[in-house]
Parts: sequence; C-alpha cells; structure tokens
Amino acid sequence: MEATLEQAQQLGLLPEEFEKIKSILGRTPNFTELSIYSVMWSEHCSYKNSITWLKTLPKEGPAMLAKAGEENAGLVDIGDGLAVCFKIESHNHPSAIEPYQGAATGVGGINRDIFSMGARPIAQLNSLRFGNIDTARTKWLLKGVVKGIGDYGNAFGIPTVGGEVYFDDCYETNILVNAMSVGIAKVGTTISAIAEGPGNPVYIFGAATGKDGIHGAAFASKDISEDSINDLPSVQVGDPFWEKLILEASMELIQTGAIIGMQDMGAAGITCSTSEMAAKSETGMIIHLDKVPVRQANMKGWEILLSESQERMLVILEKGKEHLAEAIFKKWELTYAQIGEVTDTGRVEYYMNGALEADIPAESLALGGGAPVYTREWSEPKYFEKIKAFDINKIEVPQDLKSVADFLLKEPNIASKNWVYTQYDSMVGTVNQSTNIPSDAAVVKVKGSNKSLALTVDCNSRYVYADPEIGCAIAVTEAARNIVCTGGKPSAITNCLNFGNPYDKEVYYQFKHSIDGMGKACLKFGTPVTGGNVSFYNQSSDGVAVYPTPTIGMVGIIEKPEHQTSSAFKNEGDSILLIGSSKNDISSSQYLAKWHKVAHSPAPYFNLDEEKILQDALYDAITKGLIVSAHDVSEGGLFITLTESAMQSGKGFDVCTEAEFRKDAWLFSEAQGRVVLSVKPENQLALENHFKSMQVPVLQIGTVKGTELIIDGQNFGSVNSSKKSYDTALAQRIA
Repeated sequence: MEATLEQAQQLGLLPEEFEKIKSILGRTPNFTELSIYSVMWSEHCSYKNSITWLKTLPKEGPAMLAKAGEENAGLVDIGDGLAVCFKIESHNHPSAIEPYQGAATGVGGINRDIFSMGARPIAQLNSLRFGNIDTARTKWLLKGVVKGIGDYGNAFGIPTVGGEVYFDDCYETNILVNAMSVGIAKVGTTISAIAEGPGNPVYIFGAATGKDGIHGAAFASKDISEDSINDLPSVQVGDPFWEKLILEASMELIQTGAIIGMQDMGAAGITCSTSEMAAKSETGMIIHLDKVPVRQANMKGWEILLSESQERMLVILEKGKEHLAEAIFKKWELTYAQIGEVTDTGRVEYYMNGALEADIPAESLALGGGAPVYTREWSEPKYFEKIKAFDINKIEVPQDLKSVADFLLKEPNIASKNWVYTQYDSMVGTVNQSTNIPSDAAVVKVKGSNKSLALTVDCNSRYVYADPEIGCAIAVTEAARNIVCTGGKPSAITNCLNFGNPYDKEVYYQFKHSIDGMGKACLKFGTPVTGGNVSFYNQSSDGVAVYPTPTIGMVGIIEKPEHQTSSAFKNEGDSILLIGSSKNDISSSQYLAKWHKVAHSPAPYFNLDEEKILQDALYDAITKGLIVSAHDVSEGGLFITLTESAMQSGKGFDVCTEAEFRKDAWLFSEAQGRVVLSVKPENQLALENHFKSMQVPVLQIGTVKGTELIIDGQNFGSVNSSKKSYDTALAQRIA
C-alpha cells in the first residue's frame, strides 16, 4: 500500500522530502520504505542540518588513521604499533524520559562503536547536565542516570575514569547525557564497516531483536514535550553482560580473518547498519527479516527493521568461513543467524517471509550520499543585547570575601562530584594512573607501551551561551590545557554537539559560530576532529533551549611515566607560581552567576595565541622536570584552583593578591590562559627564566605552607574544613 504525505509528516519528514523520496524510487514508497527514510533522514542519522558546517572542521593530521566519518570512531596512531580509538555520543532524549536505561544504553552503544572496529575499550568518560539541583525531577534524573552509567560500566568491566557534571535551570527539561569511550588496537588489525564481495554472507549476532527502541532515531530528532512519555517504547533496554560476551566474541572473531566488515546496531538498528555498510562499499544487500532472531512474537517487518534493541552486531563474513564464526558464536552462547548476503545491485532489499517489503538504493539513505543537506538561516540572539550592556563597575565587591569563598566551595558546579564518581568503578580492567595521583586529566596506562593516555571532556556552556565562537574555542583550549597540565601532548578530539532546535534562527547561530570557534582552536593546537555526534532538538515545546553545549572529548599522549604531573601541592616551602595574567574580569564566572545572580555577561577573557604559547612553554617545563604540580584556573577562579591543589594533599598555602586588580576578580575570575604551578625553590629561577624566554607572564604569588588557606594574611579556613564542605556539599543537596 502506498504511503501518504500525512504519514510522512507524522514520521517527521518534510513535504519536500516526501517528494524527493518519490523521485529517488520513481514511485510512491510503501509504509515500510517511508519508515526507513524517516529514520535514516532524521537529524540523528543524517546530520542534514549540520553536515555543511561539520565539513569545515579540520580532519587531517599526521597520526590520523581514519578520517572523521569514515569509521564508527576516530583512530589515531600513538606509536609502538598501537592506535587509540575513541568517540563521544549523546543519549539525551532517552535519558530525559527513562534515566536509568537511557544512560545505560548510551554507555553500551558508545562501547560497541569502539570494539566493532577491533579496539578493546579501556576507559569511559561522561559529560552530564541537569537542571536545578533542588527540584525533585532533577534529583530523580541524576540518581537514575548515575546508577545507569555505573551499573552498566561496572558490569561490563570498563572503568569510568573522568568526566564533568553541571547544573543549570536551562537543562531542567532537556538533560544532557554524553558518553565517551576509549580503546586500544594494534595498527593494521582494525575492522571497517564495509560490505564488500557479492555473495558474502550477512550475519547478525548478539541479543535477539525486540520492539524496544523502535523509531528511537526519530524520537531523538524532535523537541521534548509533555507527550514525550508516550515515546517510552523508543527507549532501548540494555544488558551489559550480553555486551561483555559480544566484546570477547568480536575480538576473537577478528583473529580468525573471517570478517570482511562489522558494525554495531545503534540508531535505526538493522536499517542503518545494512544501508550504511552497503553504501560505503557501493554494493547492496538482500536481507531476510524473518530470519532475524526475535524475542517477541508476531513482529512486523518494519518493526524488525527499525528496532534499536541493544547488544547486536552486523558482520559480513568471507564466504566459506562461516563455520569459523559460528563456532565462536556458539562458544560465547550468543544468538546468531545468517540473515542475508551482499549483492552488486547497490540496493538494500528487505524480505519478510519471501515477500519484498522494501527496495531502496542504499546510497540514497546514507549521510554523505543521497540524504538531504540543508543550511538553515541564522540570526544573532536577542539576548546578546543584555550581554553587551554588562558593566563590571556596577557589581560591588563584597565586604566579606571569605563568605563568597565558602559559598563557592559548596556550589554544585564547583564542589566535588565524588557522590557521582564513587558509584563508578574507576579501576576495573585498566591501570588508572590518576587514581592516587589527582590531575587535570585522567591518565590510563597503555598496555605494552611505556606511554599513557591523558583523557578529558570539557565544555563550559555558560561561556558558549555568552559567545558561541569564543566559548567553543575555550572548550577545546581548556581540554588541551588539562592534557598539558597532566604532562601530555594533545593529539585529537571528538565532539558531542548539543543544541536546541535547528529551525530556531538563534539556535542555528549558536551552532554555526560554535563550529567556527572549534575549527580555529583545533587548527591552533593541531588536534584534528576524528568524529562525534550532533544532538539537536534539546529544546522543550515551549521554546526553551539548553545552553549551547559543544562537549569536547580530547585524547593526549604522555610519552614517559616521569612526565605525569599531579595537580596537588606536595612539599612544604615550595613556591606557588601563576603563569598567564590576572584580569579585572568576572564575566560568565560562577561567582557572578551564582553569588550576584547575573545571568548575562560576556565570555571571560580569552586569547588563542597566548594560550598556545603558554601551553607549549608549560609542556616543555614539565618534560624538563622543573614542575612539582600544575592545575589550570577554571570554574571558581584562582581561589578554587589553589584550594583544590591544597585539599588533594592536605597542605595549605599563603598567597598575596595583586593590588592593581579588584580582589573579587583576582580570587574568582575565570579569565582564561592561567595555570597555578608549584615548584621547588631551587628550580624556581630556572623555571621563571624559561617562561620569560617564551614571553609567558610568570609571577610568584605565594608558598605551600601549613594547613590553612591564607590570602593577604586573612585565614580563609583550614584545608580540612574546606575539604569537608567541598566533599559533602553535593550529597547534602541531593539527599
């Protein structure tokens, strides 16, 4: 039966897209074919409103082994015959409706992207955004998301080594759950998502297929509303124990040499994996849907096609080697079946009980192929007028700055997230070198190498809201700064771009200018973009969008164990230096937003050229062994940076402010391009001369001393009392 325009619109397709489908097919599609196009041309799968700008990002680099979009995840050579494979993706809408399963399946899906390429996952990170911490809904969502991530990751056996958690009212309806996975593979042994060789068999293996997750990709491509609870069946259900079996089977299967290509089944399920693999290889496939193992009776062909049931893989085997694969599937007690074969037609043909249910050119479904591409209109956000009107001189300096400091230590966006992270296993299966050595980035050992990986996820969305181009450049820069402060050299990034509705001109302005800022910063730091994810429609039906949140996941390489650098003060009497310049700038700081309750101000001071010079100089100093600790200045400003370094070791400080600056700005400014260092007195002169020779401002501001926090002679509290406030604040607010 022919599909109708009304059905097309109900599935999220535009009238012009319905006409384009008819033109491609040379006829009116049936309902199954229309459903296939609706998911493959959804924003979630096709990136139709973003791909134009994504193509402008730098993707080239001497260590890149796979270009962005070529494979399921990024692949970068790290030397010693090894490659790091990594990617970050969102699972926002499912987590907002069913937080436990939404977050859990986000973790499962991103890990499959890694091991489907033949890389063994060794670490996970995440970036989480929630609404007002005091509302019952936020507490429910937070507890569900954290438990989902923890239960899945812990059971699967991959440690969560880092991440970030923010709270802001703009995320009250649309929370953000971004999951990153990192794996290691031997160069030359990875698997591509290809479907070459007509006649080669197509197998599905893993879990059986059910009705969960049907139209999940389409669900992720629309605004959240009161009716979204009706989309609960679009939320997938995960099983980490199945995934562990699939991981081991996949690793073993690769060793047989029987695999032509492999891809996990994420968004759009069988539809996506079959059409993308065929399109990439310019081949086709015949798929018999009735041969797909199912766990629910009487499933229709289109339901099997669109199901996003978790823990499933599609693999193309070399004909004649089926027995090698089947022996491994049986060994690991996995559900499996041959469901079709590769053809040379360029079409994906789906049969159900012998009847042809859909016949579509594979290329017409794929991103970069026949999927539509749009460039939407944009206009400068009206709220920019409020930002331009900000005047620091109208903000009074509080008389009691210690009260401000105490307040910020307990502020949820600054306070310790140990309530969250203690629910994750941070060491299972991997040598986590940052467990006992706190640092700005997580550090994991690369087995079989002298090297380690430095890993981080970063984005201050308040900065991006204030100035999308500068704010996104800051996100890349802070990620690089965290890597360098840990003793690593930034290598490459993956991104998870979370925005509102792309048809909103102000949202599209935020998106387009964020990409501009990301591109400039990546070029400056030599960190090509390996791929990632775009998540639009993080906007409620009443038009309230989240802050633009382009989360940056970055990987760096620590060449030698002795380069690993902690953020903790270590020795009584060490000098405390500040590199980079203080500024009379409190713009977009947590201090301004939370203490003074000023919502609109510019992005903080930022200079990309200065950042690059500072980071190069810092890396050189670390590799020369001149530095004891390094901790960058970020949320909460210099006071929080100093206090965190003190709390990590139990050693206090005695510092003096600079008289030419407002005292609140010196303490709480989030002006960029600054790092706090501690150094042995005998190395101080050499270190200062090093930075001066590279035109990096350097100033001794104090000394590691005692167990109190002393600023200009005033006691801001003991290390122990501050740590107690910092460590317990989040749990007290959530209880």
